[in-house]
Amino acid sequence: MSDRLYIFDTTLRDGEQVPGCQLNTVEKIEVAKALQELGVDVIEAGFPISSPGDFESVVEISKAVTWPTITALTRAVQKDIDVAAESLKYAKKGRIHTGIGTSDFHIYHKLNSNPDAIIERGVEAVKYAKKYVEDVEFYAEDAGRTENEYLARVIEAVIKAGATVVNIPDTTGYTLPHEFGAKIKYLMDNVPNIHKAIISTHCHNDLGMATANTISGILNGARQAEVTINGIGERAGNTSLEEIVMTLKTHYKTLGIETGVNTKKIYGTSRLVSTLMNMPVQPNKAIVGRNAFAHSSGIHQDGVLKNRENYEIMDPVEVGINESAILLTARSGRAALKHRLELLGFELDKEKLDEVYEEFLNLADKKKDIRDDDIALLVGDATRKEHRIKLEYLQVVTGKSLKPMATVILNISGEKFDATSDGNGPVDAAIKAVKKIIHRQIVIEEFLVQAITRGSDDIGKVHMQVEYDDSIYHGFGAHTDIITASVEAFLDAINKLPAAL
Repeated sequence: MSDRLYIFDTTLRDGEQVPGCQLNTVEKIEVAKALQELGVDVIEAGFPISSPGDFESVVEISKAVTWPTITALTRAVQKDIDVAAESLKYAKKGRIHTGIGTSDFHIYHKLNSNPDAIIERGVEAVKYAKKYVEDVEFYAEDAGRTENEYLARVIEAVIKAGATVVNIPDTTGYTLPHEFGAKIKYLMDNVPNIHKAIISTHCHNDLGMATANTISGILNGARQAEVTINGIGERAGNTSLEEIVMTLKTHYKTLGIETGVNTKKIYGTSRLVSTLMNMPVQPNKAIVGRNAFAHSSGIHQDGVLKNRENYEIMDPVEVGINESAILLTARSGRAALKHRLELLGFELDKEKLDEVYEEFLNLADKKKDIRDDDIALLVGDATRKEHRIKLEYLQVVTGKSLKPMATVILNISGEKFDATSDGNGPVDAAIKAVKKIIHRQIVIEEFLVQAITRGSDDIGKVHMQVEYDDSIYHGFGAHTDIITASVEAFLDAINKLPAAL
């Protein structure tokens, strides 16, 4: 018989905590709708007490989606729970996700408390949340490093108080797969009322074992997995939704565990999240990386051509990668571009489509091989055009025996300003020219350049982290000219500064 695993997606809460990945409410709604189309069971929409923006996002996502359960995170604090309940008032199915740290590290060094008091606080939080909603999930933070006997006492108490789901997080990504599986089995065997709740996993990837730990938990009785698209999240990230879903699908005959996920929507959702969050997917990322179904070795190519299953355990079509995709060139029309955008999960109005199409034609004239990543970046460029400060003109003179010189013209709210500067290199010269215009003490803390595909005509992605007035801001740029991409990334960060320029 088939067994059911519930997919709890926390891309919009844990995933959005990544520096530089913050979304506005409109973008969160777009991702939430994509998650609903994907077929996830639970969407963790935010941490309402943390900010007015998070509160508003939970409210609006609750209005925008229909059947998934919408969850709001809280601490074991009554005010947190009050605010979460208020944010969920429009949810068709609402859940409050409350909890507290249970490891010795958290009990003694973070909370300055004792084990009995922690159980009492957890029970009180669950009972208080239960006044608002029937569906209450309790998380035992840092359960991975919590002694099993004490963890069982905590879980038994909160289930007795009314918890419908108990979340066993490996918060620090420390646990080994066999240890995490044994922890879940211990709870299954030693918590008398465990049958009254669903055990959930929430694993982090600090040692690269988030997926392995989650699968081990599932094999030992967990029936909810907390995951994110592309595995994004705090530090090294969370368990990857696509890896769990496709592992279970690939091994269905052996495990007999299924999810409600429409796997053909995985790739499109992955690209949508990557683009909106300016978070590139590493090329060798399982399932959704650009090389996941690519073969360069002659031996592998020969084997795949003879029989795909020689080297592919999954059909790319199963995750939404269309092997017979339309090849886009400068001769492709708006209809072909619109079709590809829809396959990637983007729905643009006519005005925005026209903007993207013009940029597409410019790119197609420069780059023969137009790939899905290129198209996704064009959507991001169209969005960034709404910035108040825009790059109007850039000219750079550089060479081995020349002093790099750059001239820029910025359009600031319709008024144009120009400056020229030299520098230690072409990018440095261009950035210094921009600084002459904006007159702000901005320090570049991190500068990351990444090619999307390959070749000298490729689009380059630039991620930039800058410091201004003791605060950190993130910028993103993409262009076939890496100097232009660098300036665009710098301006993208500047546009996010709180003070008007």
